[in-house]
Amino acid sequence: MGKSFRLGIILMGVSLLIVAVFWLRNCTKDDYLNIGADGTIDPTPTQIQSIKAIGEWEFLSVSLEELTDTIRKGFLSDDELSRIYYGTLRIGINLHQVEPGWLTSEGDSVSLILPHVALLDRDFIDEARTKSFFESGSWKPEDREALYRQAHQNMLQHGLTKENLAAAEANAREQITSLMHAIGFRKVTITFK
Repeated sequence: MGKSFRLGIILMGVSLLIVAVFWLRNCTKDDYLNIGADGTIDPTPTQIQSIKAIGEWEFLSVSLEELTDTIRKGFLSDDELSRIYYGTLRIGINLHQVEPGWLTSEGDSVSLILPHVALLDRDFIDEARTKSFFESGSWKPEDREALYRQAHQNMLQHGLTKENLAAAEANAREQITSLMHAIGFRKVTITFK
């Protein structure tokens, strides 16, 4: 144990000495590594695709409740049908509708040309929550469908107001600007086309 132990120590010491010599030699060379930034950010195709892959991006949802009714005049009595419809209008942008060149960058600035905010889904009435409020007489499926279409139209009229569209656009600007800042851009220009 004594002789082999000493030989192991000597070999380890020689190995450490060789490593130290090579390390010192490399440290004293004229070569150096300089790390810096040129201040430009180039979005990669992968980043652009991942942003576009978001698809429909919701910026405002408006929950609505609509009471719709109809009366059918009869000879002896009138028939009445009243139903309560519930729905949620989702307002945002569909990134699948962007045109080529929708995202351009130069240095730390980025410009985006996006479609206008709009209703993302025209099938927004929750039929499972629809309730008959009052019903007298007999009604055909076509009558119920006509009532549904009227409720749908009323919800569009009450939910897609100028104020709601403006609020959705403001939310879009804020969220997209935050995303671009997180990527590294300082100046963000957003145009809705």
